[in-house]
Amino acid sequence: MNKQFGDFQTPPELVKQVIAVLAQTGRRWGRILEPTCGIGNFVKGLLKSTILDNPAEILGVEIQTAHFQIASTIDCSDPRFRLQLINASIFDINLKSDLPWKGQGDLLVIGNPPWITNAQLGVLGSDNLPQKKNLKGLAGLDALTGGSNFDIAEYIWFKLIDELASEYPTIALLCKTSVARSILQLAHQRNLPVARAEITRIDAKKWFGVAVDACLFTINLGSHLNLKSVPIYANLTDREPKQNITIRNGNIISDIAVYEQAAALDGVFPFTWRQGIKHDAADVMELTQLDDGTYRNKLEETVSVEAAYVYPLLKGSNLFNHLSFPIGEGNRYVIVTQHNINEDTRRLQHKAPELWQYLQKHGDVFERRKSSIYRGKSPFSIFGVGEYSFSAYKVAIAGLYKTPKFVAVGPRNKRPVLFDDTCYFVTCDSALQCAALCVLLNSSNAQTFLAATSFADNKRPVTKKLLQRINLHALVDQADINQLYEASKRIEAQIAADGAVSHEDTAANPIMLKSLLLPQRLLL
Repeated sequence: MNKQFGDFQTPPELVKQVIAVLAQTGRRWGRILEPTCGIGNFVKGLLKSTILDNPAEILGVEIQTAHFQIASTIDCSDPRFRLQLINASIFDINLKSDLPWKGQGDLLVIGNPPWITNAQLGVLGSDNLPQKKNLKGLAGLDALTGGSNFDIAEYIWFKLIDELASEYPTIALLCKTSVARSILQLAHQRNLPVARAEITRIDAKKWFGVAVDACLFTINLGSHLNLKSVPIYANLTDREPKQNITIRNGNIISDIAVYEQAAALDGVFPFTWRQGIKHDAADVMELTQLDDGTYRNKLEETVSVEAAYVYPLLKGSNLFNHLSFPIGEGNRYVIVTQHNINEDTRRLQHKAPELWQYLQKHGDVFERRKSSIYRGKSPFSIFGVGEYSFSAYKVAIAGLYKTPKFVAVGPRNKRPVLFDDTCYFVTCDSALQCAALCVLLNSSNAQTFLAATSFADNKRPVTKKLLQRINLHALVDQADINQLYEASKRIEAQIAADGAVSHEDTAANPIMLKSLLLPQRLLL
């Protein structure tokens, strides 16, 4: 793999199997475009196939000169076919107007675009990037942070659909399965003219040596969006679908049969889920407390800063792997330079001189942060922080794990516990409210809903968008209120053991618990 460009060269045998899948449709194409043709393995396979019309044009685009030169040696002496290769970036070509087609035959787009994200390419300093664009139409902070990160293949897919829609092409590309789902989601959000689609799984470990859920994703563009379900085939030789994914209300359902059991829970969560703190400077900002009470950073330096700016920290792995309450116990801490993202950190020069000196000493670490969210902000800024971060009681979940597991978190040593940006959390007014919400979210009903609407192969199976779809009112209505009350009281005793925060127990009996879970005012 060429890390700068994120490309895998497709083995000839895999090319042969991909073309065989297309051949089973009985169609033939007079124009074939390979938008990232590499050294030309797909071109070679096409020239030996039965899916080319007579005559047929093959057009390949490749940015890397070394790959282009190898592909240029392919023998295309057969007068039935016309082969033309272009040494350029697909991002710089208008596919509607710049391609030098001679004929008007049916169009097939085929290939294997890069398996890498725009953020990864940016970190590598690659020039192989599309023009900056909010591809998913995100708003606010989500458009600046991880929510706007996308695979380069996603952008290529969107470009192909957008610029070639009037040609009604067939597009068949190897990609991560998560990319295929993202494009299906985008098609519904933007009403893109996808008339038919199918996903055929491939063994990425066998073909490319990577542990990624991947597929051959094939779509046919038409005059308008016409997708009700998408068949998923287990492999390239199996033509009976293993399952179908369905789209309901613009959301992809992984298992429609399971979804029907919990469809009532598909709604709106009444409180706002938040993401943990993002600082991109773990070596400096994350600390370990030793037995003697001193702190050390990841550079193995002893750290002495004002205690008011140091908070207990839980990372995603802590949440997922915790074995007992209170989960707040531990020796990880994080430095917090702001209480909200607009707060000027320069105040620390006077309010926390030791911390300011420490941060200044490691200024180079902060200067190396590449994310645009820090641009134009005050020095040593962080993100994902607000008054909600300092709530004593929270229900939290690790976003990177396949199995959703919610955890009730109370204060540690009279300090609120904070999370890293792989976690999501919702704040609570009291230990009992926190405990009851945790019990509900871990219930079989909630877990069934999440199983039907999440995808284990996603890099982040649990997202804020998914969590905000949980209908808490329906979840409360489905619960056995007496069992919920007893389970909640047990957890309340565990997370409130610190005794740091006083709270009124407004639910002295099971009946009153419902009003505690669904108060009139929204949480922060």
